Amino acid sequence: MIRVKLISILVNDQDRARRFYTDVLGFRIKHDVSLGEAAWLTLVAPDDVNGVELLLEPTGHPAAAAMQQALHNDGIPLAQLYTDDIAAEFAQLKAKGVVFRDEPKTAGPTKFADFDDTCGNLIRLVEG
Repeated sequence: MIRVKLISILVNDQDRARRFYTDVLGFRIKHDVSLGEAAWLTLVAPDDVNGVELLLEPTGHPAAAAMQQALHNDGIPLAQLYTDDIAAEFAQLKAKGVVFRDEPKTAGPTKFADFDDTCGNLIRLVEG
């Protein structure tokens, strides 16, 4: 059986990403191991500490930085995060200063809103 245990999100500033993803989005740090200038930094949802880990991966390689910037410039989200209630989460995050590209939208059965993670990415918040 194949399953997802860890997924990477490229970030252009790991310290800022640590603060944003924990203080603003509410993730919990699972691993924070210094590797010199960067860290092996993984996060988990606060209600699922043994769930999928989110690795905040520095954009140290020129191709990674170029890809991240191109996706952001073209308005393409790098990743999707899920919530049970997009209207409530949207209001809470907006009150914390999160910058959304627009109000939540509906596409077929999906409700979503894209926001800037302050670390070079657009992230799609999806109700589901």
